Amino acid sequence: MSKFEFTRRGLIKSGAAVGAGLAMPTILTRPAYSYTNEPKGGTVTLGFNVPQTGPYADEGNDELLAQKLAVEHLNGEGDGGCLTTFTSKALKGNGILGKKVTFVTGDTQTKSDAARASAKSMIEKDGAIMINGGSSSGVAVAVQGLCQEAGVIFMAGLTHANDTTGKDRKANGFRHFFNAYMSGAALAPVLAKEMGKDRRAYHLTADYNWGWTQEESIKASTEALGWETVNTVKTPLASTDFSSYIAPVINAGADVLVLNHYGGNMVNSLTNAIQFGLLDKAVNGKDFKIVVPLYSELMAAGAGDNIKGVLGSMNYNWQLDNEGSKTFVKSFGEKYGRPPSNSAQTCYAQVLLYADACERAGTFNPCGVVEALEGFEFDGLGNGPTTYRKEDHQCFKDVLVVRGAQNPTTKFDTLEIVEITPVANVTYPPNHPMFGGDEATLGKCNPGA
Repeated sequence: MSKFEFTRRGLIKSGAAVGAGLAMPTILTRPAYSYTNEPKGGTVTLGFNVPQTGPYADEGNDELLAQKLAVEHLNGEGDGGCLTTFTSKALKGNGILGKKVTFVTGDTQTKSDAARASAKSMIEKDGAIMINGGSSSGVAVAVQGLCQEAGVIFMAGLTHANDTTGKDRKANGFRHFFNAYMSGAALAPVLAKEMGKDRRAYHLTADYNWGWTQEESIKASTEALGWETVNTVKTPLASTDFSSYIAPVINAGADVLVLNHYGGNMVNSLTNAIQFGLLDKAVNGKDFKIVVPLYSELMAAGAGDNIKGVLGSMNYNWQLDNEGSKTFVKSFGEKYGRPPSNSAQTCYAQVLLYADACERAGTFNPCGVVEALEGFEFDGLGNGPTTYRKEDHQCFKDVLVVRGAQNPTTKFDTLEIVEITPVANVTYPPNHPMFGGDEATLGKCNPGA
C-alpha cells in the first residue's frame, strides 16, 4: 500500500473502505439487574444512524465513512488513527472491553420519524448498544428521546440546534458538535469588525428547530453589537429553489442576507442569491454581504465559487494544526483519498469517546458510561482541549470562524480559517434562557432492561 500524504496542495490516494460486520439479534428481555443489549458473546454492536438519502445525504455519507474508520481503529486494524494521539490511553486497539466491535446502519432520510424507526430497529433487532450519527437537529432530538426510553447511549452527530443539549437534553445523550449559540457568539465580533456595526440583516431560515435556534442566536449576537434585523422568513426544509425568497431582500432595505440553511439548502439558496446579483449591489451606502452561520466543507464544495469571501462558523476544519487533527486527516485521507469534513470528524470522535468511556467505566452499562463522560476533559481528537459538561452533556471547545477562500489551491481548501474563538468566549450557563432556562434538566440515566 502506498504512503498517503495530504497538504493544502495535493494528495496521494490509497486504501479501500472497510466492510461492516453484523451481530446476532438481541431480544430485549433481560433480567432486572441487566441493561439493554448487554453484550454476552465476543462482539459488541454499535448502530450508525445517518442520512443516506435526503438533503443532508452528503454529510451522512461522510459520517458513515468516519464511523467505519473508527471501528477499524478500535479493532486494531489500519494505522490506529487518533488512538495514538488521544490523551486518554484506555483504548488498546483490541475492541471495547475485549469484545470485537461490529456495526449496523440505518438511513434517517433527514426525517424524524424515519430516524426513530431505523434506530428502534437497530436497538431491538440488531442489538445495538449505542446509536451514533445524524445530520439534523430534528432527527437528533427525536432519536435522543428514543434512546433515553430504550436505555442505550446516544452520541449525537451533526446537530447544531440549541435544543439538543438545551430544553431537549437527556441523560443518555451526548453532543460533541458545537451549537447555534456558539456560532453567534464567535461570528458576531468578526462580522462587526469586517462589516461594521451599522448593518440591516434579512434572515432566511430553515423551518425546523435548528433553523429557529440558529436565527435566534445570530440575531441576538448581532443586535447586541448594533445590527438591525429587518425581517426573518422561514423556508421549508424540502425547498430546492429559493428565488421567490431572495427577490424581496433588497426591497426590504437589507444590506446583509443571513442564510440559516444547511447542506443542499444552503448550496441552493446561496446560488440563487448570487444569481440575483446580491453581492454586486450597494445598499444603504454599503456593499451587500451574505453570511452563512454554519459551514461545512461539503457545502463549500457544492457552492463552488459562490462561497468566496462569505463568512461562517465551523466545529472543525481539516486544516487545524494540532497532532490529533493531523493524525485524523492522514488516516481518513489514506483510507478514502480526501480530507474529512467536520461531520466526519465529529462522528469519528464520538465513537472513540464512547468506547473510551466504556473502558474507563469497566462496563457497557449506559449509566456507567454516563458517569465516565460527565465532566470528562480530553485532547488529541482534532479540536484541541475539550470538555463534556456534566450539567447538559454539551462539549465545550474553541470555535472556528471561516471564510470562503478567494484563491484555493486545491478543491479541498475552499474554506480558510479566519479566527479560532477561545472556548471562554462561547461558554454560557447551563440554565441560559436559549437552552430551556431552569426548567431544562437531564433527568436520570436509563439503563433499560
